[in-house]
Amino acid sequence: MTDFASLLQADRGQPAHVLHLVHAGGYEEWLNAQPERVRAAAAAAGFQGKPGEFAFVPGNKADEWAGAVGMPEKVGPWDLAAAVAKLPDGTFRLSEGAPGVAALGWLLAQHRFDRYHKDAEPAKRRVLLTPEAARIDETVALAAAVALVRDLVDTPPNDMGPANLQAAAEDIANRHGASTRVIRGDALEHDYPMVAAVGRAAATARGPRLIELEWGDPGHPRVAIVGKGVCFDSGGLDIKPASGMRIMKKDMGGAAHALALADLIMGAKLPVRLHLLIPAVENAIAGDAMRPGDILTSRKGLSVEIANTDAEGRLILADALTRAAEGEGTVRPDLILDFATLTGAARVALGPDLPAMFANDEAIATALLAAGDESADPLWRLPLWAGYRDMLKSDVADLNNAPEGGFAGSITAALFLEKFVPADIPWAHFDTFAWMPSAKPGRPKGGEALGLRAAWSMLRRRYGGG
Repeated sequence: MTDFASLLQADRGQPAHVLHLVHAGGYEEWLNAQPERVRAAAAAAGFQGKPGEFAFVPGNKADEWAGAVGMPEKVGPWDLAAAVAKLPDGTFRLSEGAPGVAALGWLLAQHRFDRYHKDAEPAKRRVLLTPEAARIDETVALAAAVALVRDLVDTPPNDMGPANLQAAAEDIANRHGASTRVIRGDALEHDYPMVAAVGRAAATARGPRLIELEWGDPGHPRVAIVGKGVCFDSGGLDIKPASGMRIMKKDMGGAAHALALADLIMGAKLPVRLHLLIPAVENAIAGDAMRPGDILTSRKGLSVEIANTDAEGRLILADALTRAAEGEGTVRPDLILDFATLTGAARVALGPDLPAMFANDEAIATALLAAGDESADPLWRLPLWAGYRDMLKSDVADLNNAPEGGFAGSITAALFLEKFVPADIPWAHFDTFAWMPSAKPGRPKGGEALGLRAAWSMLRRRYGGG
C-alpha cells in the first residue's frame, strides 16, 4: 500500500518547489504579475492556464524552478493529479492558499497497482506541503480507502476468491479490534440458502460464505453495510460471452466499497455500532450449478424463481439484507447501505462514472445527493418505481429474479432488493460500476471507488457532527 502519509505533510517552511495554480480567466492577471523570465517560459510552453495544462517556469532564485498548473475556477479532487505525472521526485508547495480537496488527487495519482509486474519501476515520491495540517489525516485516510477499493478490484480472480475477501475483512477487523464471523457449509445452506445456491458450483477452496463484522459500542446507532462479493461472475449456466466476462473480476466491487467504508468508519471511531455483511461467492458452472427454472427459498422465506442465472448478485444481497435488517437482539438498524456492481442497465443509463442510487427514505436520499455534490463524488437517484413491481411476479414463486423484456433493469433489480428490507428501516442501494474503462488524471484504468466518498461524507455528517 502506498505510504500516503509521507506524501502530504504540514508546511513548516521546508525547502520546496513552488506550484502556481492558474485558471484561464485569471491568466493575464497572473502573467502580468510575474517577472519577465517566467512570462517568457510560459509563452514558450504555450501555457494559458487551461485545466490540465502544465509548464515548468523559473523559480525565485537562479538555481530554482517552479511549475504553473492550469486549473478550473472551482478546484476539484483531481485537478492537481495531471501535474503530478509531470513532476520529478521532490517537495512542493502552492504559491498561495491550500490544496484543499485537490490533495486527494495528488495522493492517488501516485498510487500504483504493480503487484504482478516483475520489474516494476520504483515509485516516484512527490511530497505536497499544506498549511492545513488538521486535514492531513482525513485526506490520507480517504486516499487509503480509495486505494483499497482499487487494489481489491484489480486483483485477478485467481487471487481474489471468497477466502481472499474473508482474509481482507479479517485484516481490517484485526486492525480495529472488531469481531468477525464466517458462515459456511451446512450453516450457510440453512441460514443463507440463496448465497449457498449461487456459490455451490465453485471449487471447494472457493466455496461460498457470509462474512460478518461487528464493531463499536452497542449503545450507539446501529449501521449495517452490505457489499456484493461475487468474486468472479461467469454468468452461470446462462453464461456470459467472452466480452462480457473479461472484467468480471470486478463483480466483487460492492464488497470492496463496503470494506473500505467500514475501514473509514472504524478508523475515525465514528460513534456507531457497525455491522458489515459480505456474501462472498463465485458464480461458476458445474453439474450442481443453479439452473434457469429453479426455485430458491430465501432467508426471509420468500421463494424466487430463477429466470436467469446471471442475475445472481441480487440473490446473495437479498439474504444479506434480510440478516442486516434483523439487527442485534431487539435493536434494529438505524440505517442500511448496500453497494453492488449489480446491473448493466445502470451503466447504459448513467455511464461508468455515475452510480445509480436508490433509497426508501427521502431524508437519506437528500443527504446522500448533497454529500455527493460536496465531495465531488456524484450520485444520481433513480426511483423505486412502484409501477414496475408487477415485473417481478412469477407464475410459480413469490418473485422472479430477472424480468423479461429488458426494461428498467436497474430499477427492477432495486425493487427486488426492496422486498428484503422493512419499509420502516432507512435504506440506500448503490448500483456502482467500480471500474474506470479508460484512464483519467489520478484514476488509472481499472478498479475505482464510485460512491464511497459520498457515503462516507453522509455518514460523518449524520453520526459525527461534521
